[in-house]
Amino acid sequence: MGNRASDQLLVERVKAGDKHAFDLLVLKYQHRIIKLIMRYVRDPAEALDVSQEAFIKAYRALPNFRGDSAFYTWMYRIAINTAKNHLVAAQRSPLNAAVDISEPEEFEWHPSLQDRSSPEAEALGDELREAVEQTLQDLPDDLRAAITLRELDGLTYEEIAQVMECPVGTVRSRIFRAREAMDKTIQHIMEET
Repeated sequence: MGNRASDQLLVERVKAGDKHAFDLLVLKYQHRIIKLIMRYVRDPAEALDVSQEAFIKAYRALPNFRGDSAFYTWMYRIAINTAKNHLVAAQRSPLNAAVDISEPEEFEWHPSLQDRSSPEAEALGDELREAVEQTLQDLPDDLRAAITLRELDGLTYEEIAQVMECPVGTVRSRIFRAREAMDKTIQHIMEET
């Protein structure tokens, strides 16, 4: 039985009143959802709270889930919206904490960016990581979401189109523009060295 079919069976069980079936969906996807939310909400404790809120929203909305897309695609969209809503609410709060993007363990970078053979290479790698992360953060939400879904989550263009509720051509354009911005950042740093 495929992943989508097993998820759909669990969804049907939840709709029939089996709360344990939803626990199985949570267990199956909680790590991926928390990882996704941490791209928006950097504080791990807050990310856990936001992911819990996303799962609660999904549970409440499950009667409306028609199965047109995979459960994870649907859940992914709820998680992104919950994270964005959390950030908007946090910006309105007078006690808004600064986002610390300098924690290297929060990011998974390609090994080719981590040449540790010399202090100069280490400094360049750090500079590249910080610049790419800053470029990613500076991208408009639609571009950042598209490139994140493609490069970090490995979703297909069609899956991204479902998550973002837009045509595949729009997804391709957004990913192209995001990659172009990243390339400019990297090229600029490489020219300076």
